[in-house]
Amino acid sequence: MVMSRELRYPPDWPKRPAQEKGVDVALAVDFVMLIAQRECDVGILFSSDTDLVPAVEAVLALRPDDAAACEVAAWAAPGGRPRSLSVRGASIRSHLLAEADYRSVADPTDYSRIE
Repeated sequence: MVMSRELRYPPDWPKRPAQEKGVDVALAVDFVMLIAQRECDVGILFSSDTDLVPAVEAVLALRPDDAAACEVAAWAAPGGRPRSLSVRGASIRSHLLAEADYRSVADPTDYSRIE
């Protein structure tokens, strides 16, 4: 499923780029709902945006006896310190992917042209 949001243009656009707002919230809601409704066995949240930690916490609270229901993943920046989401006191399986991993699964499809 492709989800898009309206762009917001700052007053000093084009000096500052337009931003798509609400995507992180939509991702968090989908992640929690899919787990809550048991639409999937494992939810893997692919982001290092700490604003999404409450979604991970919600999933852990919804399935306290099934820690395997929630995993996180993020890109390991070349030469940078790898960052993945974490929740204090919780053991969450974490995946750090390198650029080679990205290239091996890259999807060149332009989904904005698909109706």
